[in-house]
Amino acid sequence: MEHQQSYKSPRLEIRNYLTDSFSNEMSKDIFTGLTADQKFIPSKYFYDERGSILYKQICKLPEYYQTCTELSILEDASAVFMEPFESGDLVELGSGANWKICKLIDAAKEPQGENMRYVPVDVSESALVAASVDLINKYQKLEILGIVADYTRHMNVIPSDFSRLIIFLGSSIGNFSEEASQIFLRTIANSMTPGDRFLIGLDMIKQKTVLEAAYNDSQGVTSEFNKNVLHVINRELNADFDVSAFDHVAFYKEEKEQVEIHLQANQRTSVEIKDLNLSVPIEEGETIHTEICRKFSKGSAIKMFSEAGLSVEQWFTDPKGWFSLVELVKSRV
Repeated sequence: MEHQQSYKSPRLEIRNYLTDSFSNEMSKDIFTGLTADQKFIPSKYFYDERGSILYKQICKLPEYYQTCTELSILEDASAVFMEPFESGDLVELGSGANWKICKLIDAAKEPQGENMRYVPVDVSESALVAASVDLINKYQKLEILGIVADYTRHMNVIPSDFSRLIIFLGSSIGNFSEEASQIFLRTIANSMTPGDRFLIGLDMIKQKTVLEAAYNDSQGVTSEFNKNVLHVINRELNADFDVSAFDHVAFYKEEKEQVEIHLQANQRTSVEIKDLNLSVPIEEGETIHTEICRKFSKGSAIKMFSEAGLSVEQWFTDPKGWFSLVELVKSRV
């Protein structure tokens, strides 16, 4: 797969694999989603530059326990994760902000990122470049190869010529359906060599009130983040969504062990998407499903990993058992 080299300096290179294919894929996804009986928009389209900024704000909200809890586990366990890491690639899928990766780089045996290449993978080039430049300035010996790509489709473009610690934090696996998570985790497992390790974050099942508060914050930042996907479609596909015609809705479905996030029309409305030659009427009360956030028990997670060809090496959690960091290796057949 060819890439466009969009940025290069002595210790930083950015390769962009999202060219025409991304626009074509977005067109297909939005057409499929908005013509379905239950309308939906894939959550990966949240993360343009504004979406990435809003998500950083969400991570600092008092109701959104995930980030601070995961950081506290990393604080305690990063030395254990990095102890076997003599040299190689630290690959982060869906990189975003640098709070978590810095914990791991700081815990490495060699200071200042020596003998390490950081390989962040993200769909937002602007966010990836900004975060990478910050890290280059902070760690004087760190090398970075930034990859602008959709990690659900482009695992094959991530280098595997060195041993790798692949990290997938924030319980992002919860945004995948059960079937999609199996396909994704199997792809990861198939890409791993015997020396590779995989570190994944999991949000665990807990009280409904805690879960629903995390996705309905009092400042309305999550609502803005959810509605931002309509701005993305307006800009990228020449559409005319009236964003004010939609309300943010998030609730926990106990039988499915997942939070569902929707945009609900507060009036009868319609959208014209010129680039798709599509007109979509939307009734008052009708919803567009934008995200799921699955929650896990230890048993359900181990089953998920095992079916994908991954074995648990180490399991870390916080005192409340609200969040887990799990180190995995490829299962030995």
